[in-house]
Amino acid sequence: MVNRPSALIFLTGFASCLLFAQSSSALLDGSRSGPAPQAQPAKPALSPEMRGDIFMARKMYREAIEAFREGSPKDPVLANKIGIAYHQMLQLDNARKSYEMALKLKPDYVEAMNNIGTIYYAKKSYRRSISWYNKALKVAADQPRAASIYMNLGTAYFARKKYEQATEAYQTALKMDPEVFEHHSNFGVMLEERTVEERAKYHYYVAKLYAKNGRNELAMQYLRKALEEGFKDKDKLAKDPEFAPLRDTDEFKQLLATNPRVL
Repeated sequence: MVNRPSALIFLTGFASCLLFAQSSSALLDGSRSGPAPQAQPAKPALSPEMRGDIFMARKMYREAIEAFREGSPKDPVLANKIGIAYHQMLQLDNARKSYEMALKLKPDYVEAMNNIGTIYYAKKSYRRSISWYNKALKVAADQPRAASIYMNLGTAYFARKKYEQATEAYQTALKMDPEVFEHHSNFGVMLEERTVEERAKYHYYVAKLYAKNGRNELAMQYLRKALEEGFKDKDKLAKDPEFAPLRDTDEFKQLLATNPRVL
């Protein structure tokens, strides 16, 4: 016959061991997995402008236009950015219409004025581009953003072979922004025009500007570019007063003595 009290004590002890094992296992699992993950707050949705900017950075211009158009049709910044997207696809008439819409929404919108100037420059209507750059400068003459407009103005004068006016505009741009010629981005809200037919001469004039301002390393860099692109009048390097501080340097002497391969 089974001793009931002994059996009861055995079963009670067994159950206690089982409960302890289960609780220990749960604690061990909990220590391995750590605290329960908390729900992450939902990320705010990107605005049409932000999504459009992302597409622009990826050079997906059609998608950028669609994104910008989801925003307010009365937002001049979006109209201007739509123009830039069209501009990148070389749809110049559509770009101009968008810039004009931006200007209609905001009559003193300097960036749109500048960008209309770049449209006429691209169409080789240099007089009209100069007119638009000057309109923009009347509004923003003393503002930092004017440096890019002065550079564009200089490039338009350069295209018309008005080198003195071009140099004056370039010099003003360089005073306002010492890195204006080194910018490489063509997005944002204001375009910088860098397309010139006489690349060798253009780089020669930029070299003169840097030399005049004592930035000899950049002056040499642009002189080398000018020679590589076919600048042939080496006598000017030996005579132009801007290069006087460079003429005694070994680098300048070597540049005059060699004939860089024209690219």
